[in-house]
Amino acid sequence: MFEQTFKNIDDHLWKDAGCSSELDYVEQTSWILFLKYLDDLERSKEAEARLSGKTYAPIISDKYKWNVWACPKTKEGKLDNHKALTGDDLKDFVDGKLFPYLRKFRTTAEHPDTIEYKIGEIFHELKNKVQSGYNLREVVNRVDELRFRTHAEKHEMSSLYEDKIKNMGNAGRNGGEYYTPRPLIKTIIKVVAPKIGETIYDGAAGSAGFLVEAFEYLKQGKLSTRDMETLQKKTFYGNEKKSLAYIIGVMNMILHGIEAPNIIHTNTLSENINDISDKDRYNVVLANPPFGGKERAEVQENFTIRSSETAYLFMQHFIKILKANGRAGVVIKNTFLSNTDKASIQLRKLLLESCNLHTILDMPGGTFTGAGVKTVVLFFDKGTATRKIWYYQFNRSRNLGKTNALNEKDLENFLKLQKTKADSEYSWTVKMVDIDIDTCDLSVNNPHKKEENILRSPKQILKEMRELDAETNDLLDQIDGLI
Repeated sequence: MFEQTFKNIDDHLWKDAGCSSELDYVEQTSWILFLKYLDDLERSKEAEARLSGKTYAPIISDKYKWNVWACPKTKEGKLDNHKALTGDDLKDFVDGKLFPYLRKFRTTAEHPDTIEYKIGEIFHELKNKVQSGYNLREVVNRVDELRFRTHAEKHEMSSLYEDKIKNMGNAGRNGGEYYTPRPLIKTIIKVVAPKIGETIYDGAAGSAGFLVEAFEYLKQGKLSTRDMETLQKKTFYGNEKKSLAYIIGVMNMILHGIEAPNIIHTNTLSENINDISDKDRYNVVLANPPFGGKERAEVQENFTIRSSETAYLFMQHFIKILKANGRAGVVIKNTFLSNTDKASIQLRKLLLESCNLHTILDMPGGTFTGAGVKTVVLFFDKGTATRKIWYYQFNRSRNLGKTNALNEKDLENFLKLQKTKADSEYSWTVKMVDIDIDTCDLSVNNPHKKEENILRSPKQILKEMRELDAETNDLLDQIDGLI
């Protein structure tokens, strides 16, 4: 039912002039889903309070409750068409009253780590793009079919929302920026192995995939009430620069059960790393900073090693913001390992001297849908210099792509060997004494396998010969025409 409802919602948004892509569909579905989720959350909390003999103070005032403006019901539990707004009346109410009311929570909330503040933040960044009040009525009706009361319902909804985020990659490069393959994230988390009581940070949070999966990892097994409160309020932290990604990240965490996500809408790189003190640091960093981004000169001034490459600035930030003995798993382009420019060499030296870069996971092109870029995952601990690095090269016989996506089974061998950092056909160890001290080149060179030149098939060679002959004949014809 949930999956079909999502498809129906997309169909209605597709008909609307204000929504033109998958990015718009996710954004507009998000704010409506959020308000329905909030209504179900308030109902559950009110019921819990009643059972314990307490009173519950609702977050949303009566006029703006879901069952008043969105889907008022008759005694039989059906939509009350006499009270339900639609057309211009619905659009005018949403744009002129509902959104301004919700935006005020940002200034009236007691603290930024409350759900009230997050409501204000979300609606401060959002605007209703659905131009037709009739389309909006259809979408609201569909969302009203969804329930978020039981654990099973919340789990199904969060899984479907993840799928929607993943599909954003099909809408263009911007969508793909927000999604890191979940099998890779889960594998990184298993290696870093965060614990309850530690703080976990992603300075390029995107859709909050790392934080969500870390939450899922940590809540396994029996947890005390105190443990759950720690996970809810004192564990997960993140920053996100882009408005849409911020909204989706907050929504994603809320749908996974974190009621007031500690995600801040800000450009992480606007902070001078020299201003980071002990109180600002975290035990664990999990991140996939943007590939190939470019930062302005004034932003570069915030860093010791100047570079226009966004990922290089993020790497410096991550190293600085880790606590002593803190642990990190960071995805970065594989060119970071071998680039010969000054910034690349300086950054590799900084990493090797201030951290123990104990593992490098080499991933192939195709890991990220729609992006041919090759990446590596750097696993490092802060506080001691690197003495040796264990490399693991993903089996290249397994071609990844949109129809053949990465799965957790692909990385089982890596996880197994990484525990003891054992040698194999695809893994090996390099000692620091064998690394060039001047270039700090960390290139992935598997000593167990010679790189094989990929030979073209006879048919490919003949095809290319015919194409070259055709070009030659065409050129000769042109010359003949001139004489």
